[in-house]
Amino acid sequence: MASTIERMSSADQGPAATGEIVELTTDVSGSPYYSKDMAPVPRAGRKWGTWDIAALWISMSACIPTYMLASALISGGMNWWEAVLTIFLGNAIVLIPMVLNAHAGTRYGIPFPVYCRASFGLRGANVPAMLRALVACGWFGIQTWIGGGAIYQILCVWFPKMAELPQTWVGINIAQIGCFLFFWLVNIAVIYAGIESIRVLLNIKAPLLIALGLILLGWAYSQAGGFGPMLSTPSAFAPGQPKQGQFWEYFPAALTGMIGFWATLSLNIPDFSRYARSQKAQIIGQTIGLPTTMALYSFIGVAVTSATVVIYGKSIWDPVELLTRFKNPAVLILAMLALCIATLATNIAANVVSPANDFAHLFPKRISFRTGGLITGVLGILMQPWKLLADPTGYIFTWLGGYSGLLGAVGGILIADYFWMRRTKLNLDGLYMKNGPYFYQGGINPIALLALAAGIAPCVPGFLADIKVISVPWIWSTLYHYSWFLSFGISFLLYGLLTLATGKNKPLVAAA
Repeated sequence: MASTIERMSSADQGPAATGEIVELTTDVSGSPYYSKDMAPVPRAGRKWGTWDIAALWISMSACIPTYMLASALISGGMNWWEAVLTIFLGNAIVLIPMVLNAHAGTRYGIPFPVYCRASFGLRGANVPAMLRALVACGWFGIQTWIGGGAIYQILCVWFPKMAELPQTWVGINIAQIGCFLFFWLVNIAVIYAGIESIRVLLNIKAPLLIALGLILLGWAYSQAGGFGPMLSTPSAFAPGQPKQGQFWEYFPAALTGMIGFWATLSLNIPDFSRYARSQKAQIIGQTIGLPTTMALYSFIGVAVTSATVVIYGKSIWDPVELLTRFKNPAVLILAMLALCIATLATNIAANVVSPANDFAHLFPKRISFRTGGLITGVLGILMQPWKLLADPTGYIFTWLGGYSGLLGAVGGILIADYFWMRRTKLNLDGLYMKNGPYFYQGGINPIALLALAAGIAPCVPGFLADIKVISVPWIWSTLYHYSWFLSFGISFLLYGLLTLATGKNKPLVAAA
């Protein structure tokens, strides 16, 4: 067993490492698995420091879905601090695979689909890449709908008759469609501008949105003479309350949903960390930016919403609806611009970069990053995101919980392969070589696919029961509440153990 690991580590050294950065030394441009978009980022192109990585997460986290994230938890029975703490804990947990998977991107300069080649094979990597891409398309549609919806609602303040337009066959009116498509085009334009424009956009948005959130919080406190009744409302799970003693039945599903919020990025974080200057920059930047901003912005959402009960006589969770209450044209214009920038930056970084790379990976020589981004945009429209957001409870527990089970399994395999099997040593040249060390059996590693299926399988019955397709015994629904943890653990262990057990079978080992 030991000799197998030694042989893997030795063969995986590839080009000589200079410190913690490894660069490509062989010309593999003739390979069908190579393209400019899939190529490792050279040392000169790694310009993202600690602040850039922190700004990435501050920018992505400070958005409308985060502002509204606690709403479903509070409607489910939690009080404000239980909801915010659950959000913080979920993001602290997902930060662990986030930092671990980012390591390969920073060390080797490779995007997520190429990172997957080491464990799934040069062709098999398309499986996790497509799982990630399709989820991102759904998220892209949701964020684009939110951004277009912000424009629509603010325009309705100036042109009230827009809201009276009849609905079309897709369930929204023509003005909503127009605002949605306009914001969609803005997203596509940024994609075509390239990755450096995205970095600049993130650096502008990060301080802007934190400042605007704090200003909104100060306004709410001043107008309501405090933070309102929601911050003093007891948990429905407390003694004497309607759901007394049921907290630990509700909490696992809620926590899994919070993990699912960024489970996508915990996989494709190499798409960004490949531009980082060092491991220190990506680790510290992510730790500063992710859990703290998620907790802060969700608290702002809760506190401001609580104050609206006093100010307007009802709770207003949607910040766009709240901002339309301000009749000052200058405030409305500023609000519309801020919301559009906020949603645009989050959408491009979180939901376009990865699927653009993932679709480009299908045919590296034929599909570019920009073409992949366009494919993402088209699928985002076809998924009709306004229907995904119609029920906030379903959004948290069906959408987020459901796909977190899929992505937990992928994360388990990637981390088992990179850290447990290879001790962070990859053959960089080999990641682009047909019949090289990661070609396995016809370009596919069957162990990875078996581990993936095994990790997902226990989550499927509970998911089908959750969407009312079948009825299952309680044990399956209970397991589904732990879907991310369950799928991650099963796939991690099975992949590692099967790889060790078959280590002498050369096609299944990354030997040169």
